[in-house]
Amino acid sequence: MRWTPQRRALVEVLANSNGHVTGVELVERCRAIDPETTASTVYRTLDVLEEIGLVRHSHGHDGREEFHVLPATVHGHLRCEGCGATWEIEAEEARRLTLTLSRERQFLVNLSHLTIVGRCASCAPA
Repeated sequence: MRWTPQRRALVEVLANSNGHVTGVELVERCRAIDPETTASTVYRTLDVLEEIGLVRHSHGHDGREEFHVLPATVHGHLRCEGCGATWEIEAEEARRLTLTLSRERQFLVNLSHLTIVGRCASCAPA
């Protein structure tokens, strides 16, 4: 890949991102740095960065792709349908949650695509 100003802008945006960020947000942030940035350049570059392990994608509650920069481990998510809050399910906790599927159905869950939707303690009574 050529080292273009648009790709340089994406790397800069990623370096300044914490947690999860959507592709749309990345495109907008890149365009703030370089208005010539195209969505296709951002997504193609994200594919390459994911192949080499610098980003990992998952899917949010609404199906949107979200990118996590330099993830230490693969993890799943909890999402409250009441308030919209989200929490990460760390790899070991997720492994325990998916063990039954693995044992009884011989099905290995891709944790980066696991989101469990429910209600948090504050929203449960509502």
